[in-house]
Amino acid sequence: MIEEKRYTTVVGDQEITFGTGTLAGQAGGAVTIYFGDCMLLATATMARSAREGLDFFPLSVDYEEKLYAAGRIPGSFFRREGRATTDAVLVARLTDRPLRPLFPKGMRNEVQVIITTLSSDGENFMDVQAVNAASAALSISNIPWDGPVGAVRIGYIDGELIANPKIEAMDNSDLDLRIAGTKDAIIMVESRANEISEDLLVEALAFGHDAIQPLIATQEQMAAEIGKEKSEVIVMLPDETMFETVNNRFGDQIRQAQIDNPDRHVRRDVMNAMTEEIVAEMTEEDEELDPGSIKEAINTIVKKSVRDRILNDRTRPDGRDMTTIRELSSDIGISPRAHGSGLFKRGETQVMSIASLGTLREAQKLDGLEAASTKRFLHHYNFPPFSTGETWFLRGPKRREIGHGELARNALLPVIPSEEEFPYTIRVVSEVLSSNGSTSQGSVCASTLALMDCGVPIKRPVAGIAMGLISDEDNYAILTDIQGLEDHLGDMDFKVAGTSEGVTALQMDIKISGLTQEIMAEALGQARAARLEILENMTSRIAAPREELNKWAPRMLTIKINPEKIGAIIGKGGSTIRSLEEDYEVSIDIQEDGTIYVAGTSGQKSDEALRQIELLTKEAEVGQVYSGKVVRTTDFGAFIEILPGVDGMVHISQISPERINKVEDVLQLGDEAMVMVTAISPDGKVRLSRRAVVEGWTIEEAIAADQAGGQRRGGNRGGRGGNRRRR
Repeated sequence: MIEEKRYTTVVGDQEITFGTGTLAGQAGGAVTIYFGDCMLLATATMARSAREGLDFFPLSVDYEEKLYAAGRIPGSFFRREGRATTDAVLVARLTDRPLRPLFPKGMRNEVQVIITTLSSDGENFMDVQAVNAASAALSISNIPWDGPVGAVRIGYIDGELIANPKIEAMDNSDLDLRIAGTKDAIIMVESRANEISEDLLVEALAFGHDAIQPLIATQEQMAAEIGKEKSEVIVMLPDETMFETVNNRFGDQIRQAQIDNPDRHVRRDVMNAMTEEIVAEMTEEDEELDPGSIKEAINTIVKKSVRDRILNDRTRPDGRDMTTIRELSSDIGISPRAHGSGLFKRGETQVMSIASLGTLREAQKLDGLEAASTKRFLHHYNFPPFSTGETWFLRGPKRREIGHGELARNALLPVIPSEEEFPYTIRVVSEVLSSNGSTSQGSVCASTLALMDCGVPIKRPVAGIAMGLISDEDNYAILTDIQGLEDHLGDMDFKVAGTSEGVTALQMDIKISGLTQEIMAEALGQARAARLEILENMTSRIAAPREELNKWAPRMLTIKINPEKIGAIIGKGGSTIRSLEEDYEVSIDIQEDGTIYVAGTSGQKSDEALRQIELLTKEAEVGQVYSGKVVRTTDFGAFIEILPGVDGMVHISQISPERINKVEDVLQLGDEAMVMVTAISPDGKVRLSRRAVVEGWTIEEAIAADQAGGQRRGGNRGGRGGNRRRR
């Protein structure tokens, strides 16, 4: 077997090794990355020829999460991996974003990057290493690519920034920052944080950029020593001659149309009509001209016009300056039967979020390599075609929708109350009703409103804003609250969410080769001002979570029992718990530690269900008097059920003050009797006395009489004569 070529470096306290030469030999580039007991195989392959008729670069990145990597068998019916899990989709998106901007512009050869999990130790995160593995595979492949990139996770633990901490350590971190970049600049950021300051975030970004340098240096060494020669590819760039022709004849007219029509719908109609006129005029003069090339030239002029106005005149397409936010609107209580609902509008972007509460049993069960087995707070994001005035088939959530849903979840998670404070499963669904820029951050705002309307005691309201960037070699402009056109023509989509106290989530998508720390710091400061303005609008509608839950939301009652009594509640084959849920119209969730949650919309029925559970799990206490039923008789006494599933024995001497010959002289099967518990043995056997109740004895007198064989010490035999102390 060919010996694997290995390259090792260290990031933080983690040793990372890139290996190549033994696996996937026919791929364009193949690298195995090792860290701890984890292994990932990344392959990068390019089609030999360009795909005809495409106006975009066909790059696909897939993260194949295999449960055999952790020695597990999938829990599905087929016992094999099916569609990608949410976490696998998120890792694929995380990997795609720093790779995509570094391919040659106009490239149309299909490129496929596949990362496969080969071993998972449950101690080390695998997501950022997927980026490193993919970068290394591209670097040594025949695929043209302006890499490498390095990726690292940064935690903030006990006041210290840590590179690539282990999973367990991150439980105590106030920051979960994933950063990727080239040698010179940051190119991708994804973060969740516990309301940290912008200054700390900038410091963490600088720390992270320094931490990736060993990874980049190692990959450069690999490319120099074993990298393949890069293939020549045909790039589809705009026709410069056609651009010059259209610009000389119609450029001023096109640029003026952008100035005269700040309303995007009017501007779109004007430009559509103008484009048709220009194409018709030019093709009439020369039938060999390509209409598509003419339209591409017009689009290039529009793009340059918009960017030049922003950079030079500091004026945006809709007439706003760099920091103005479009008109804001916040509302709640949209759905009368939902547990909570919020509607947020910013310009033409409109998002409605619906909050639902359920029992802890309804938490999402995860079947992946991640450490967590359940997810209690869920956030889903839907982007229907009507939100942009278009039509397409509905085929379930796409990767973008899954990613936006998780981004909003990360933004809200730091303010969600703990399970102990609020023992509910929480699901929020954001429906995008109208889209013109930053619907993901609109969903953060709408979901905050829905949670407060529901009565979920969140720590503080959260708002989000999307920032943009227009730049050239000498100048740049940071845009607050970007709309669709600015996102399409700009160089950056920089999403920031947080509370009045600090940042809770950050995501950056970038279309240029990198971003300096100075620009990121400025963008974060500008975003904070915008976030506070949006929060003011939201809190003017609802300042804090409602003090009481919505009347349609389930009420949750809690009781703690002895875990050994759980079986009494479940019953044979689950019969008891099903009966309780049906009879009292509740949902019962039982935890392994004996904590039981009872949820129902009727408070009275929930209380009754809780009382039944108390009876089912109540334990006998010495000295207590119970009303029980005779379940069995013997020659020496009777057995009486004093609690559900708990019975004790009354010795024949303790049945009556009078001497009796047979138990049946006083007690028959099925009779009700009042009895006192006089003793409980270590193995749980309960001893009872009916005579103690009839005589009115104290527990001390009852115990003494039982030990004396039926005679109370200091009293008369058989209970005859003498003064008796009544209870």
